[in-house]
Amino acid sequence: MTEIEDISVPAAKSQFILYWGDMGGQWGVNRSVAQIQALLFLSTAPLNAEQISEELGIARSNVSNSLKELVSWRLIRRVPVLGDRREHFEAETDVWEMAMRIAQGRKEREIDPAMRLLADCVNSAEDEGNLNPVVLKRMKDMQEFLETVDSWYAQMLGVPKSKLNMLMKMGNKVISLLSLTGKKSE
Repeated sequence: MTEIEDISVPAAKSQFILYWGDMGGQWGVNRSVAQIQALLFLSTAPLNAEQISEELGIARSNVSNSLKELVSWRLIRRVPVLGDRREHFEAETDVWEMAMRIAQGRKEREIDPAMRLLADCVNSAEDEGNLNPVVLKRMKDMQEFLETVDSWYAQMLGVPKSKLNMLMKMGNKVISLLSLTGKKSE
């Protein structure tokens, strides 16, 4: 069960955890994983698996598997607690760092394999020689798009968080700035 049943949990906190779980589901992340990450993100002290299981009403085995996944994404970390032999966990609380780690994980799991497979497809299509040129062009367009995304991502890794934040807040002002430089938007 992934619903939060403990009425001692403040309503706003419960709502955030439930919404985060639902959003995770929409992004392809297991609801329990997303809820645990949300709970740890909001927690002011490290929690152990039993505490997480209790607070969220999630089976202990599900909590253990979810914690392993979150650790592998580097969204949470194990932390020692003096006088307690159990493992405790805390979340990354810097939202920019979280976003970068999620982007890195998704790139490694989704974009990188897609780029390799698409390169194989384009190479095979060029070797075959009998593929409709329109089909080959569409494959190459997709390959170029993914290469651009990959290049942009690599460039953004070197930009300080404060500058990224400023850039994102600029929004359409960036388009206006590009217009001033004579570059046409398509």
